[in-house]
Amino acid sequence: MPYLKFISDKNLISAVSKVINVIEKAEQDAEVNIHKNVIDPFSALFHGITKSIPYTDWMEQEKARQTQKTMQNSIGDFHQDILGSISGWKNLGTGGGLDVINKKMKIIAEVKNKYNTTKGNHLVKLYDDIKNTLKNYEYTGYTGYYVEVISKRRKKYDKPFTPSEKGKRRPAKNKIRVIDGVSFYEMTTGRKNALLELFDIIPQVIADKHNYKLNKQESKEYHKLFKMAFSTE
Repeated sequence: MPYLKFISDKNLISAVSKVINVIEKAEQDAEVNIHKNVIDPFSALFHGITKSIPYTDWMEQEKARQTQKTMQNSIGDFHQDILGSISGWKNLGTGGGLDVINKKMKIIAEVKNKYNTTKGNHLVKLYDDIKNTLKNYEYTGYTGYYVEVISKRRKKYDKPFTPSEKGKRRPAKNKIRVIDGVSFYEMTTGRKNALLELFDIIPQVIADKHNYKLNKQESKEYHKLFKMAFSTE
């Protein structure tokens, strides 16, 4: 029986393994290159003293922080890999302009893991990139989406994308839209709880294919985090 109904085991395992490999490499790099990016000694001192953290423990936390930062950057790629592996969808890869496309549905999208990943003038640039992409003859009739997998207010939305620059908003166009992750995963798979299904199966995939385990109680706690981050109503 497959892990999920909307993506092959091969593609799911590949996407998960990429993230695991990034984490493991980042941990190795942190061990060797912990001081490559100069650590703020003032911040370290205040943090260590006020939290009563021994120096060696603080350094371990710093290594974990650096690893987590690298890992978070890979989660956007993870969603691009997953979405681009769903039937009818294609991952445009790096240098392909936007991230994923469905020619039958006439949808092309840029995928970001979290609403605050892209800010200010970068949002305006993204709007312009989508607009310019849709001008190409091959994308006539397409809708361009900016996907915020994790939304700011834990709400579902699918609306015109109108970022602002210096107080001036880009014009609302029905073909240039912003959408939350739950809604986009539902759109791509036809399954209302697709994103939750993906989240809940990840521990099993990791346990089966990598040397990491998650007990049932911990799994429940992480599940609570999902419920706090996403609206499935």
